[in-house]
Amino acid sequence: MTVMAERTAHTPQMTVEEFEEIAKAAEKLNDAVRFEFIDGRIGVKGVPDGDHNEIVGWLLEECVQSGNGLRPYTSDLGLEVEKYRTGRAKPDLAFAPKRSFTGQGDWADPAPLAMVVEVTSYDSDTNRRDRQDKPAAYAAAGIPVFLLIDRDACTLTAYSEPSSEGYHLTRTAKFGEKLALPKPVGIELDTEELKDYIR
Repeated sequence: MTVMAERTAHTPQMTVEEFEEIAKAAEKLNDAVRFEFIDGRIGVKGVPDGDHNEIVGWLLEECVQSGNGLRPYTSDLGLEVEKYRTGRAKPDLAFAPKRSFTGQGDWADPAPLAMVVEVTSYDSDTNRRDRQDKPAAYAAAGIPVFLLIDRDACTLTAYSEPSSEGYHLTRTAKFGEKLALPKPVGIELDTEELKDYIR
């Protein structure tokens, strides 16, 4: 199956430099939110709920136990995404070779990444943010694999073969099924446990 992420042209709300100043100041005042700048718009991600955290923990265990040599990076990792539109994102989880981000600042170059992961939230922006904007931004940044764990649909979708137009290949599995993640991740996930985290 193929997919191309669509992008809409509009005027950005602010420059990336203005966003970075606002995000840094706001997150010092309130660590319960994370700010992102995708497709020229500022976005806010709230604190994950318990099931969201359990899903992230499950995936950490699966990937670390696989022995594929990739190190997990948590949601504190800020990434420079959207090569042509200049964006900033904080994925729920990311995987890259060890020491990939040594010496980098608040917003890191995504080039070393093997995979980024987003787990949908139960908020009004999740459809646009996680299902539309993020796949386009991560593909534009050249990140090889984007894994979307969609709690509403009870599915996992692995996006791969990125280009500036979007990801060209998707693989989807329902919670309880197995999903093979393409290289450079190269592992198979047994998703049976995810059934425990459905509302």
